[in-house]
Amino acid sequence: MIHSTAIVEPSANIAGDVSIGAYTVIGANVEIGSGCDIASHVVINGPTKIGSNNKIYQFSSIGEDPQDKKYAGEPTLLEIGDNNLIRENVTINRGTVQGGGITKIGDNNWIMAYVHIAHDCIIGNDTILANNASLAGHVVVDDFVILGGFTLVSQFNRLGAYSFSAMGSVISRNVPPYVLVSGHMAKPIGVNVEGLRRHNFTDVQIRNIRQAYKLIYRSGFRMEEAEQKLVNIEQEQSELDCYIEFLKNQQGGIIR
Repeated sequence: MIHSTAIVEPSANIAGDVSIGAYTVIGANVEIGSGCDIASHVVINGPTKIGSNNKIYQFSSIGEDPQDKKYAGEPTLLEIGDNNLIRENVTINRGTVQGGGITKIGDNNWIMAYVHIAHDCIIGNDTILANNASLAGHVVVDDFVILGGFTLVSQFNRLGAYSFSAMGSVISRNVPPYVLVSGHMAKPIGVNVEGLRRHNFTDVQIRNIRQAYKLIYRSGFRMEEAEQKLVNIEQEQSELDCYIEFLKNQQGGIIR
């Protein structure tokens, strides 16, 4: 159902069962999949592709131009997957040509009120971004990450799978998988044990992850030495695969 006061560009591709609320504006080059519920006073500009069964609450701005002085009107993209909940006053910008041309959000994410996701960010699956969390451009958020309210993440950083930030954290470096951070500026304070238990990690797996954390943060080894020791034990502990991949591919250093 499309409310009579909504404005929908004729070229937009809207599935037949999508609900669009009062005074919502859907621009050109927007695609919205089956089962989506778009509340009142939402603005969605394109090129934007939204998958199935997403719910977008009122006063959100989705697919607007990137806030980047280099942007010169190029037709960059925002892509949103399936089963995402996007609460009130969320802003999500499209990508830039210099950053790959796309901002991308996966599936089953819970994006709470006033969250800002800037240009060229890549969000995985099953994440939670609590109220007022803000991501600068080119941030990568891996699966199952939780950002506490008012968390700020500076540009070009990556947050590893199952990492967790406490409320009000200011993150200026990459955060490895499983790590719990807090503070301004944010520092590592341990392993996200409670989150791992909620996702059915075994006690043995959690012990191995804690061992990896100690190698990186408490052993006194240089980073190269710690990485090599992790590689040596990785073969028998698959839960460390993402740790090794993260450390090998991160750029700019990890949070310390």
